Amino acid sequence: MASSRRVLVTGCSSGIGLAVAARLAKDELRRFKVVATMRDLGKRGPLEKAAGDSLNKTLEIKQLDACCEASIKECVNSLPDRCVDVLVNNAGVGMIGPLECQSIAAMQELFDTNFFGLVRLLKELLPDMKRRQSGHIVVMSSVMGLQGLLFNDVYSASKFAVEGFCESLAVQAMKFNIKTTLVEPGPVVTEFERKVYEDAEKMDLSGTDEETAKIFREVYLPYSKKVFISLGQTPEEVAEQTVKVITAKEPPLRHQTNRLYMPMTALKHADPTGRLPLDTFYKMIFKHDVVFNATLGVLRILQRKERKILPEF
Repeated sequence: MASSRRVLVTGCSSGIGLAVAARLAKDELRRFKVVATMRDLGKRGPLEKAAGDSLNKTLEIKQLDACCEASIKECVNSLPDRCVDVLVNNAGVGMIGPLECQSIAAMQELFDTNFFGLVRLLKELLPDMKRRQSGHIVVMSSVMGLQGLLFNDVYSASKFAVEGFCESLAVQAMKFNIKTTLVEPGPVVTEFERKVYEDAEKMDLSGTDEETAKIFREVYLPYSKKVFISLGQTPEEVAEQTVKVITAKEPPLRHQTNRLYMPMTALKHADPTGRLPLDTFYKMIFKHDVVFNATLGVLRILQRKERKILPEF
């Protein structure tokens, strides 16, 4: 246990954060001491159950609100020598729907968690990592930080901000022997996603025109459900790949967890003008729904075959 690394994970009350914390804590080689954090400790039950025998041994649960600098400082100060070897920044919120129906306050709140939450954590942790000349910053980003998607304008913008921030910071971090990795899942079937879509179905669309509201309800939402059924990963699958990134000798700057989604993001790099991905997504959604559905059917079969194949670094 003397050589184990301390990993601080945020957003552990459910979903990917919970799965990552539990997986690291149950590591057979006992390579990690996990500090699993969440804003509301009243929601710790599922994590305690998932942690099992590792609770209070290789995993401890602490309160941390990524939107509060004092909360972050209090959590870090409670750790021996304030030492965090690996940060897994996972806390986040979602938002979908027509832009006209979203309030500026809600957009700012999303950015406060998804982007500024990461910034606050690194302002607190980075100086210590620099001083020790060691550390690994692992950020749960999204393929939507690489490729914007219909009706995900604000959420995608927050992930683009995260990607640009980390890519810039990574160069400086290298000088101090600090690694940076952006983990980029595609669709993941979690309570987080379920609630986002549940809220979207009840969303007040009176702020937009009838055609946009119809596209959102009758095209986007049904298509999104099909994509999740065909391409969706489990939090445990994302967690397994996150562990591989953390234990890699040379961690990548970016790692997409769903190789079946890679052709979507590859379109962007194939055409510097940006026309190819725009035209492709437009035609898939509005012109060729039969082809779209058939493609998802093939991908669903491939996804089943891919389940146990994980990339090595």
